[in-house]
Amino acid sequence: MSQLKEESLGRQVIAGAQMLFVAFGALVLMPLITGMDPNVALFTAGLGTLLFQLVTKRQVPVFLASSFAFIAPIIAAKADFGLPAVLGGVVAAGIVYILLSFAVQLKGPNFIDRLLPPVVIAPVIISIGLALSPVAVNMAMGKSGDASAQLVPYETAMLISMPALVTTLLVAVLGKGLFRLVPILAGVAMGYGLSFVFGVVDTTGIAAAPWLAMPKFVAPEFHWGAILFMVPVALAPAIEHIGGVVAIGGVTGNNFIKKPGLHRTLLGDGLATSAAGLFGGPPNTTYAEVTGAVMLTKNYNPKVMTWAAVFAITLAFIGKFGAALLSIPVPVMGGILCLLFGSIAVVGLSTLIRHQIDLSEARNLIIVSVTLVFGIGGMVIGHGEFSLSGISLCAIVALVLNLVLPGGEGWKNKQLDEQR
Repeated sequence: MSQLKEESLGRQVIAGAQMLFVAFGALVLMPLITGMDPNVALFTAGLGTLLFQLVTKRQVPVFLASSFAFIAPIIAAKADFGLPAVLGGVVAAGIVYILLSFAVQLKGPNFIDRLLPPVVIAPVIISIGLALSPVAVNMAMGKSGDASAQLVPYETAMLISMPALVTTLLVAVLGKGLFRLVPILAGVAMGYGLSFVFGVVDTTGIAAAPWLAMPKFVAPEFHWGAILFMVPVALAPAIEHIGGVVAIGGVTGNNFIKKPGLHRTLLGDGLATSAAGLFGGPPNTTYAEVTGAVMLTKNYNPKVMTWAAVFAITLAFIGKFGAALLSIPVPVMGGILCLLFGSIAVVGLSTLIRHQIDLSEARNLIIVSVTLVFGIGGMVIGHGEFSLSGISLCAIVALVLNLVLPGGEGWKNKQLDEQR
């Protein structure tokens, strides 16, 4: 019997390492884009996953890590208020999830559908992807994300970023088995290899870094301006979270909306995000890549995610590992982001299509149109600390328009019919 247990434990450990491998590319790419510490992101991903498992009584096999939805507000808020204030906004975004979890517990899971129907959330997701597209293009051409500096010569940058992009595309489309789930890692490997060939990798930081080092934790500061940047954006990942919970339920054959309950999964996600902000990491979200790996391997044991979290926390304390990640040149990330940011926008489009949102209706047309223009165009309302702009503004505008414009009962009735 003990031998079977040891074999089972060994398989869990190997499967946990495999799940982290699948999540790794997106996990570290997000902090690298926003100027956060990738070692801290690894630590907070592991910590967040463990907190989620604690709240959900270790019933849901998901892995939580860096959310791409927050890239735009983090970049904007960091430029205006600094990283500690951004982290205060991350803590506040987690509190939004926690409040939503209490609302769901009181009013039932349909509360989210009524508050945030597809016509609200889809244009916000589209805006997130398209608003970030200049950042991806600038980085692919060897510039900083805001195009303020040319970091790598244009010709060299294109010879790095485009093969990295093509590799990512080919692996995503033609890859087999588990390999198909790691296109980002494949693209990074190709781009990093070419960067060595062209001599644009600076290895001095890797040589100087110690093998073991404490992650560079940063304490949050609470600033209303930064909080207003971050909190409204939490609406889109809240819907993403529900989709992730439903998806993993479909894979495993369990209804996690009922047990352990959507209120528990939202609470776990909220605590994970707030904890990330307290330590200096990016907001957390459930990872679709890991759900795909669960489906492929048919390993439905939530203990596997415990091991993935332990491995993530362990890697966070390896100093040379973090230094190696920080040495990845800008064009490598830029090439891959040309696909990833576009994919975010496509998720929004598919949401409109899947739910058959009729854009010939004046109400739907108004919500989608105004949200897209405000989000992509960079509209600013207010002054100084109490101003709203970009993605944060468009999320609030979409929510308010949905509440005040007449004719929203059709979606609510449709939801009720589906529940019956």
